[in-house]
Amino acid sequence: NVKKLRIEGHADDQGGKDLNLKLSQSRADAVADYLVKKGVERSRLLAEGFGDTKAVAPNLTARGREQNRRVEFMILEK
Repeated sequence: NVKKLRIEGHADDQGGKDLNLKLSQSRADAVADYLVKKGVERSRLLAEGFGDTKAVAPNLTARGREQNRRVEFMILEK
């Protein structure tokens, strides 16, 4: 049973740093809002946007940029 979860939003490198940070935060917030609507207590969730700082693929191709536009879950406490 997960007690605390961090929802991490990520973006590709298209656009400015501020825009990407806001976009990634919006992604994380949207997932957190969905989970709350499904019954998860808000106090168990931390939503954080990382912009384009944690790329998992090169942003040189459309496929690479697509892979970088994502949301990941990190279990902080079990």
